Amino acid sequence: MPALVLLGAQWGDEGKGKATDLLGGSVDYVVRYQGGNNAGHTVVVGDQKYALHLLPSGILTPECTPVIGNGVVVDPSVLFSELNGLNERGVDTSKLLISGNAHIITPYNVTVDKVTERFLGKRKIGTTGRGIGPTYADKINRVGIRIQDLYDESILTQKVEAALEVKNQLLTKLYNRRAIEAGQVVEELLGYADRLKPYVADTVLILNQALEQDKVVLFEGGQGTLLDIDHGTYPFVTSSNPTAGGACTGSGVGPTKISRVIGILKAYTTRVGSGPFPTELLDEDGEALRRIGGERGVTTGRDRRCGWFDAVIARYATRVNGLTDFFLTKLDVLTGWEEIPVCVAYEIDGKRVEELPYSQTDFHHAKPIYENLPGWSEDITKAKSFSDLPKNAQAYVKALEDMSGAQISAIGVGPGRDETIEINSFI
Repeated sequence: MPALVLLGAQWGDEGKGKATDLLGGSVDYVVRYQGGNNAGHTVVVGDQKYALHLLPSGILTPECTPVIGNGVVVDPSVLFSELNGLNERGVDTSKLLISGNAHIITPYNVTVDKVTERFLGKRKIGTTGRGIGPTYADKINRVGIRIQDLYDESILTQKVEAALEVKNQLLTKLYNRRAIEAGQVVEELLGYADRLKPYVADTVLILNQALEQDKVVLFEGGQGTLLDIDHGTYPFVTSSNPTAGGACTGSGVGPTKISRVIGILKAYTTRVGSGPFPTELLDEDGEALRRIGGERGVTTGRDRRCGWFDAVIARYATRVNGLTDFFLTKLDVLTGWEEIPVCVAYEIDGKRVEELPYSQTDFHHAKPIYENLPGWSEDITKAKSFSDLPKNAQAYVKALEDMSGAQISAIGVGPGRDETIEINSFI
């Protein structure tokens, strides 16, 4: 049975939660493989809306086993807040599994994140301030705290003390902040140990055994391709690998076991935070997309920057992820425009460029070259098949498919779980 990767093909916020939730009834395991509570998924089930940040979207499907993989960074306070909120609404969260190798976002990681952003001023990256970057930095610097460390107080104490030796120097001498006491951090982290223990498991072994037993495993990425630390619009990126390769390192499942890679594309483009955005609209159209699409960050609460669809970054996402399919979301938001511009290439220094420029400088100076496609005014939220869509909406989808380099296998025509047109089965 297949291992599927589902990820964002733009700058995040494409609707991955809905796509994962829709597939949840057909899969046995849903795995978050990177990021932390800097990601946000909104899932609508009936008249209920769920905002998930750290938990896999599959937690809303009783048949699924949700898994937080080793590549995720976990803030225990956020984890238990989410679990409590779901339990209060009658959602069974007892099947959750968490890798013992996942790193913990400590209180000092959050502090360092916030004071660093303030220190940078106008040069700030636009992080969520939740300690994600500093936690990944600790991981790479080999001073990180893993969940398994909570079960050996001696090791935990040594690691916290080692990490704070340098961080307290920065906090007191550079940022003029108080030093953080190691003992207080150790005590707080140990306070989570007993409650975490029922969830902690060798997820690498469990997932590989599941695939050997013909179970279906879905890997769910946070953020999006253009926010990847290696392949995104660096430095305005996240601190992990949301691209398909990250599914392997963040879960311990080898690449030969992955059979399909599904990219989530919004029918227009948005991004949160700083960084280049060639098709960004600072006019009435941009405000209309924001208002109609409800474009406010699930995690940050910030308004998303909005722009027309960018086929250049869609082609790039297809290439670096090896995408086999697209799930096109929020097509209904475009209803009402007489013409819909689509960015097909960039102009850089007077030259037409049809692929994402390698140079950061060139991308910052890229100007969109648009083709206008005819719009539609009919309500599409009740459409159940591709043929139910207005002819111009069908033509828009086909044009995006041709420009992007992979087949569009599903289309979101509304926020609800059932407001989706499935063209090709993912499984």
